[in-house]
Amino acid sequence: MIADIEQLVRCESPSDDLDAVARSAELVAALGTRLLGAEPERIVLAGRTHLRWRFGARARVLVLGHHDTVWPQGSLATHPFEVRDGVLRGPGCFDMKAGVVMAFHALAALPDPDGVTLLVTGDEELGSPSSRSLIEDEARGCAAALVLEASADGGALKTERKGVSLYEVAIEGRAAHAGLEPERGVSATIEAAYQVLAVAELGDAAAGTTVTPTRIEAGTTTNTVAAHGRFAVDVRVRSAAEQERVDKAMHALTPRLAEARIVVTGGPNRPPLAADASADLYARAVAVADRLGVGPLRQAAVGGASDGNFTAGVGTPTLDGLGAVGGGAHADHEHVRLDELPRRTALLRELVADLLREEQR
Repeated sequence: MIADIEQLVRCESPSDDLDAVARSAELVAALGTRLLGAEPERIVLAGRTHLRWRFGARARVLVLGHHDTVWPQGSLATHPFEVRDGVLRGPGCFDMKAGVVMAFHALAALPDPDGVTLLVTGDEELGSPSSRSLIEDEARGCAAALVLEASADGGALKTERKGVSLYEVAIEGRAAHAGLEPERGVSATIEAAYQVLAVAELGDAAAGTTVTPTRIEAGTTTNTVAAHGRFAVDVRVRSAAEQERVDKAMHALTPRLAEARIVVTGGPNRPPLAADASADLYARAVAVADRLGVGPLRQAAVGGASDGNFTAGVGTPTLDGLGAVGGGAHADHEHVRLDELPRRTALLRELVADLLREEQR
């Protein structure tokens, strides 16, 4: 498994580099073919390569991962692959190339994978713009979706994920000379300030809703009243009702300055993965872990989103965070604990087998 992870990590695959993602897909396909004894379907959508292995006529368990990363080309020069003191390091190892390898090894160890679909996508880190429909279609009708994203802190499985909405608020004002006749202008900068404060007020800490203005820009020169401005907004919610409430409020924003104009674009990107979508699968995983002696398991609710949000959104029971144990996703200290690789791979194998037996009864 370490050798297989090394191969994938050394093949850099930043999501925004189509050629890099295509090269990575071919390496993942070759690795999967060797371990699973079957070639995947290569599904190219918007120039991005996704891989699908289907075993049997009817999909009952969807195993889900991705092979793209946030790390730009050349990251290996500053963050080289290494294994030392029981820890594996390298760009994308934790999120989530180790998880892809774990899926291959777990499924390869099944006596019969009939009923399993393995989907490895190539644009998750961008929000899955091309693969969302593919993921949702594969999940519909399945008894379970098992997501090989990395675990939460301490190896906890992710049983709840917030939903995500993304917006851009564009502001149109009117330019004027800031020294000679500023009163003739309509400042997009000032209007943006009003709107940033209004947007931030939409959060609700008690409901677990965060509404965060992020990147902002306005104006052209230091001596000109800004005619144009825009800012981005990141929304995280625990419930569909909160996602809808914030969406309505965002699209109802109105200007504070006379003659300013506001255009709001965007909306919900991922629905919440609610706790009830994971409860039964988590209980099953706990029982399997106890039987194997790889427990005890823990669970966690997290603010980050994954493709598991999509599978839960179409009504498929979903358990996330089944991948590597370690830490530092997207960060300089990204790493994977070697001692947990065989334990968590065994858990995945037996969880899939248990689900298949259940469906056969």
